[in-house]
Amino acid sequence: MKRIQKKFKELALKKQKALVAFVTAGDPNLTLSEKLVYEMEKAGADLIELGVPFSDPMADGPVIQRSSERALKVRTTLHSILKLVSKIRKKSQIPLILMGYYNPILSYGVEKFCKNASAAGVDGLIVVDLPPEESQELHRPTRAHHLDFIYLLTPTADESRIQKVKKLASGFIYYVSVTGITGAKLRSLADIQSHVREIKKHIPLPVCIGFGIRSPEDAKHLSKVAEGVVVGSALVSELEKGGQKKGPALLVRKVVDLKKAML
Repeated sequence: MKRIQKKFKELALKKQKALVAFVTAGDPNLTLSEKLVYEMEKAGADLIELGVPFSDPMADGPVIQRSSERALKVRTTLHSILKLVSKIRKKSQIPLILMGYYNPILSYGVEKFCKNASAAGVDGLIVVDLPPEESQELHRPTRAHHLDFIYLLTPTADESRIQKVKKLASGFIYYVSVTGITGAKLRSLADIQSHVREIKKHIPLPVCIGFGIRSPEDAKHLSKVAEGVVVGSALVSELEKGGQKKGPALLVRKVVDLKKAML
């Protein structure tokens, strides 16, 4: 059984929901990114998303854009992120998902990237600028190398889009709770619940809600309507606020508070 699937099964048996924690790999450096993965796991994170820094992160708000800039300044690349994942795998089996844009994967070489990512211990990919209609080139090698391809569905997704994603998705569905950039304000809980129910009618995969979850209160309410929540900007902003000295402790404290609210 794949690590992502196994984690959701374990959580379901415990009647718990998944906290998916996002940090940008290489912000402020890869050594600290490695330590943060272990600390977030201890603090209650169930899955980790490692953001792949990119020079034009169009779906990201200012907090994650700045974290991408910091990571690029220290020359973080897809190669160095895969080395990071290999190091993490020597100490942890927490599910690891790479989240980013298609251009760095294309530059690396699609087949080569999927082979190397799988060998390093990556579990899944989220490629925010690759809709299902354009994803075949990446989808085939992800399947061949046993990587989960996690698709995003937005509040504007109609039934035909949901059906397209159903044919391709694995791991879980990432439901975007806002129609804007990461860190934007949430839509109403009733709207989100209605859309998640519609997705679950068609797709037999866990659903995790992301883009806009800022507080333990948000996580508490949204974890009641899906199998998990994804928190990114709220964690990255803690790291940014505290800097290298105080930031990690602030971020870990936030993870503790989020998970506690979801129990």
